Amino acid sequence: MRDLEEEDTQDTDDTAPVTGQDDAGRRWLKIIDQNRCIGCHACTTACKSENEVPLSVTRTYVKSVDVGTFPQARRAFQVTRCNQCEDAPCVAACPTSAMFRRPDGIVDFDKDACIGCKACMAACPYDAIFINPEDHSAEKCNLCAHRLDVGLEPACVVVCPTQAIIVGDAADPQSEAARVVAREPVAVRRPEKGTRPKLFYRGATQATLDPLAARRPAGDTFMWSEIPEGAQRVTSGHPGGGNSSAAALLSYDISHRAPWDWRVSLYTWTKGIAAGAYLVAVLLALAGRVSWTDPLLVWAAPVLAVVFLAATAGLLVADLEHPARFYYLLTRPQWRSWLVRGGIVLTGYAGALGLHLLAGLLGSTGLRQAVAVPGVPLAVLTAVYTAYLFAQAKARDLWQNPLLPAHLLVQAALAGAAALLPAAAVWQHDTVSELGWILAGAALAHLLLVLGEVTLVHPTEHARLAAAELTRGRFRGYFRAAAVLVAAGLAAPWAGPWVAPLALAGLAAYEHAYVQAGQAVPLA
Repeated sequence: MRDLEEEDTQDTDDTAPVTGQDDAGRRWLKIIDQNRCIGCHACTTACKSENEVPLSVTRTYVKSVDVGTFPQARRAFQVTRCNQCEDAPCVAACPTSAMFRRPDGIVDFDKDACIGCKACMAACPYDAIFINPEDHSAEKCNLCAHRLDVGLEPACVVVCPTQAIIVGDAADPQSEAARVVAREPVAVRRPEKGTRPKLFYRGATQATLDPLAARRPAGDTFMWSEIPEGAQRVTSGHPGGGNSSAAALLSYDISHRAPWDWRVSLYTWTKGIAAGAYLVAVLLALAGRVSWTDPLLVWAAPVLAVVFLAATAGLLVADLEHPARFYYLLTRPQWRSWLVRGGIVLTGYAGALGLHLLAGLLGSTGLRQAVAVPGVPLAVLTAVYTAYLFAQAKARDLWQNPLLPAHLLVQAALAGAAALLPAAAVWQHDTVSELGWILAGAALAHLLLVLGEVTLVHPTEHARLAAAELTRGRFRGYFRAAAVLVAAGLAAPWAGPWVAPLALAGLAAYEHAYVQAGQAVPLA
């Protein structure tokens, strides 16, 4: 242990202003000393004042957990904020580079480039990003980069009365922060995510680092607040204690909301119909069950696909906090983002559908067949790219399913057959039977994949708890209704088109339950 004289000397050094030397070669990191933190929230208020953070949101806050049982009990604090990851999921997910990593390692943001898609929020394993309610752009802690750039320390460091927050240069051997990381035991949050955080905790307890370790109080009543009711509420702690092995009770927390709401749930459904209607019709033609001049293929399938693809685009734009900036996806793309890649896929698929309809107007069977060459793979990509978008959301363990692309393709076949079946019945088309069998087969495959999802052992506690929310928690009503309604599709070969609306409704209910349950597990 260091003696008191050495500690006092180093404490004085920690408060010295950061030099304004050239940032080339700098690698900023931060230490939170939980042995010193007294939970005064001075860092929270200083951050709000310095960065003009409005009410209802915070760049940093202090969570507290009561550990142990009386009389051997104590209160532990955790300062919660952006972890300044070396491999930042928010940077990879952001479609416009509004989230970016500076040369000195700080993960910063550009509000003028933000479209408000909330992909960064879904990707962050630490629940550190929020939408500013005043300017509707994504925001988080950026280490007060504007202060560091002029040689000043971050506001939270300056005001902390116990010097529990240390910021320094990892490349500077004289830096106290670098020395602590190199020589003392420190911990990071969720190391299994592979983000390589640059926020380190000294003296941390598992009860504060792990958002599932501490029990949540009954009624979500905390020291000075109550978490409001609502389907999108996400708080630290979990009923039943999560994976806790010690007596720990969450005593103060703030509420967060799931970034993607019903519009994203509905978009996955409309996109499935858009992809499946064209895909099923073309595959029937390739199998010789439908003529290339048949109205079902020439008009019904592409018109259905265009209508639901337009609905998909409308939902995607409506979900943006800055809908007028939607064109940034194409004008300033960040190519690692699956929102950008998905936008390109949807644009290509829309072009293929337009050419297909043009072939109908011209009466050109050859053009229609030629369009199918790129049209089929584009329809498949339209159906499955969301799996890669969800996988990029590293924070959501339920979505990290390697079978999700195949499951989305099955759902597209189910949705496409169900959407085409009523049209075929109205025209007394010969393919009613074939479409009924496709619907029944896709419904069976979907139900089997769902059964595997909810019965197999999940690799993480987060995924297990999300699956529990899906089947037994807040979204069980949607899930159970979905199972019953999709199962009605099994009778399609005999019941005909009357079960198609039921199967589509069941698929919509499942999509909503799955998307929302994946966001229901606390991260901070």
